Amino acid sequence: MFAPIVTTASRLIGKKEFNQLRGKVIGLHCQTITKFCNAVGINSKERQKLIKLAKSNGKTLGLLA
Repeated sequence: MFAPIVTTASRLIGKKEFNQLRGKVIGLHCQTITKFCNAVGINSKERQKLIKLAKSNGKTLGLLA
């Protein structure tokens, strides 16, 4: 779904800059998941499962192209 946007963005801004941006976005996403888990009392093992699920969903949506 998003793969064409992701690959086009990578070509437009350059691979190195794209990977840096991607790393920052992934880090922010993991921090958001962690904050949510802390707020609702989800333990670290369940948090890791949520992060893996987010990564899997990202692949499905084409965000990890």
